[in-house]
Amino acid sequence: MTNLWSAPTPASPITHTVAVPGSKSMTNRAYILAALADGKSTITGALRSRDTDLMEAALAEMGVGFEHRDGVIEVTPGELTGAKVDCGLAGTVMRFLPPVAAFAQGPVLFDGDEYARKRPITTILDALRQLGVAVAGDTLPFTVHGRGSAEGGEVAIDASGSSQFVSGLLLSAARFERGVTVRNTAGTLPSMPHIEMTVAMLAEAGVRVESRTEAGGQSWRVEPQRIAPARYAIEPDLSNATPFLAAAAVTGGVVRVPHWPVDTTQPGDVIRLILERMGALVELCADGAGYALEVEGPVPGTLRGIRLDMSDIGELTPTVAALATQATTATELTGIAHLRGHETDRLAALTREINNLGGRCEELADGLRIHPAPLHGGRWSSYDDHRMATAGAIIGLTTPGVEVENIGTTAKTLPDFEAMWAEMVRA
Repeated sequence: MTNLWSAPTPASPITHTVAVPGSKSMTNRAYILAALADGKSTITGALRSRDTDLMEAALAEMGVGFEHRDGVIEVTPGELTGAKVDCGLAGTVMRFLPPVAAFAQGPVLFDGDEYARKRPITTILDALRQLGVAVAGDTLPFTVHGRGSAEGGEVAIDASGSSQFVSGLLLSAARFERGVTVRNTAGTLPSMPHIEMTVAMLAEAGVRVESRTEAGGQSWRVEPQRIAPARYAIEPDLSNATPFLAAAAVTGGVVRVPHWPVDTTQPGDVIRLILERMGALVELCADGAGYALEVEGPVPGTLRGIRLDMSDIGELTPTVAALATQATTATELTGIAHLRGHETDRLAALTREINNLGGRCEELADGLRIHPAPLHGGRWSSYDDHRMATAGAIIGLTTPGVEVENIGTTAKTLPDFEAMWAEMVRA
């Protein structure tokens, strides 16, 4: 029997303060770097979710030690061994861990959820072969035959499908005998802020990355060097905060998110500019020793549409598309063809689900065009995609009768979403 969740529709504008857990992207990068370091590292503020639990479980099976104590995770590197890795539906697990597996003593078998077998992965596997690593298979399931060390060198890849291909190689690059040079041969590279996040976190571990922009594309060079132990402080996940901020925008309410970083590489920070352009009031307010982001929505029914190249911030597309269904003018989102290879084909999924509720969404070659249209209740399929599920919840705030399929899929990056959403609507 399909699990349907009745998205709540508040009777009045939402007023709420919500504390958002740590960034999934930063947590899983910290796990990789701590596992490859030459001593113990600590991680504070780490997210506990399906994606991060899968990463920790995989590294633990490969021989890395983890101790949780009073909100601090102590990571102790060990001699890496062969293992079986469950990737679930996590892109960071299936793309960051194969280079790590090159340093295991024995085979590491990777598999995951059914849809994970459709996600782009060949690029990272072919890159490892170019770097002297033995890999059997081209899609999940595949096996990396670790030999304890790997040669490295220069690799040319088409990273237009995901920035995670570049990040996955860079995170382990310092351990290769010759280091690694990654050249992106594609004319486009989505989600550049996530590569900047990778480079910044490598710097925390003492690893220097030389980045270049050339006529043929971008390149990154990491010399063989020590990966130092570090103390990683994980920021709140700003992308997970966006549905709550969107709630203020569509209901004309006020939502406040504490501990908002002033300087960050997280793509979710761009939601501030997006909401301003759509008509909301956005303010970064002093809050104790840090800052809070406060969003006040416009009068309901006056939200404006937006034209936006989202190539760097594709993960925000479901939230922005949900906002666009509430706008009085058309919205055009471009630069996001790569979303067809995410947890589901998000462009097709958003188009289908918005139109099923009476909306007018058109799929473009590299994006979406959404026109104003009155919506009605109905079933919103999530496709086991956490961001599709939260998009349905946003639309349900102003459209009674929206039933979201499998809201529990939000546990991928935000395990308590359903309870947090209910608390916000009740407040």
